[in-house]
Amino acid sequence: MASPILMKVLIVICLSTFVVTNVSSETQCREFKSIISFGDSNADTGNLLGLSDPNNLPHFAFPPYGETFFHHPTGRFSNGRVIIGFIAEFLGLPLVPPFYGSQNANFEKGVNFAVAGATALERSFLEERGIHFPCTNLSLGVQLRSFIESLPKLCGSPSDCGDMMENALILMGEIGGTDYNYAFLAGQSIEEVKELIPLVITTISYAIKELIGMGGRTFLVPGDFPLGCSAIYLTSYQTSDMEAYDPSTGCLTWLNKFGENHDEQLQAELNRLQKLYPHVNIIYADYYKALLRIYQEPAKFGFMNRPLSACCGVGGPYNFTSFWQCGDDVVEACSDPSKYVTWDGVHMTEAAYSLISEGILKGPYAVPPFDWSCLSSEIKDNGLSEKKNRLMNH
Repeated sequence: MASPILMKVLIVICLSTFVVTNVSSETQCREFKSIISFGDSNADTGNLLGLSDPNNLPHFAFPPYGETFFHHPTGRFSNGRVIIGFIAEFLGLPLVPPFYGSQNANFEKGVNFAVAGATALERSFLEERGIHFPCTNLSLGVQLRSFIESLPKLCGSPSDCGDMMENALILMGEIGGTDYNYAFLAGQSIEEVKELIPLVITTISYAIKELIGMGGRTFLVPGDFPLGCSAIYLTSYQTSDMEAYDPSTGCLTWLNKFGENHDEQLQAELNRLQKLYPHVNIIYADYYKALLRIYQEPAKFGFMNRPLSACCGVGGPYNFTSFWQCGDDVVEACSDPSKYVTWDGVHMTEAAYSLISEGILKGPYAVPPFDWSCLSSEIKDNGLSEKKNRLMNH
């Protein structure tokens, strides 16, 4: 009987034999059997909550988190579902369970390793650069190792694991935004933070290559959100210089340009990987543009005008202060979160996440676009949100 460690190694080695090399690089229609997810708080479905001390629960473990859809906190950083949830529902799959801290969860149709506060880069590397943070040490590399070590539990034999990898939609993030958040909020200059961009992207690329070697066939790789529209940044970098703000949105122009820089470098690397691995589908998810168009024309999508304030917060021009967080006793949520884009000053509302998801799944914010021609009409027509009809032609 092989040892558990040896079995893990053998599975990883054997998985590499399942890579097929004669398939077109077009995103041919696939009926995905599961979702495998890595990332940070924008994809976390309960991992950080599962890892938390039950005797000292964090703020997001309390109402009003989760109030709209689940009617109780679930560890998601929103009032309801997040993007990965809408993707799962569109594909006819169950909501993806968190891996960490789960008791007897069924991972047959999905498993999520994304942890709030997770960075792309290793914690030790960031700390060497003077970037210290209290949250989690579950970087992308740690999440990837957790996945590899859990393969015997997730799929058993090498052939079963090969089938799982080939037929899974692998969601790579969003990851990297937290690296920048920690650096900016630690007071580093934009020049210093820019130095992290190629390092973050190299780390994401390495993880994709590892998963390709294990048989992964379809990757959805999101870019960053428009940081300059986030209430936490608008509060931290508030200025009387009106030229710092985009007149069409009220967002901080220099921070959004930083996000565009990250996204350009990420797309260039994904294009390079696609040429190296023509048998694999690597799809870029443009979270930046999918969200920015909502800030540009909020009324078109059913949101209030100038929607930069947080729904759940207190104080300041953006209803956000760093010392009182959503979930604290003194903080109340707005009466109608569906009219708000921002939930807690850092993350989005379910309504915003829904529209971003629809823009990725049905276009035009996936590059190359998904081909859903082989899906049943029942799945294709599956409702992503109450706002779906407002989105179809935008």
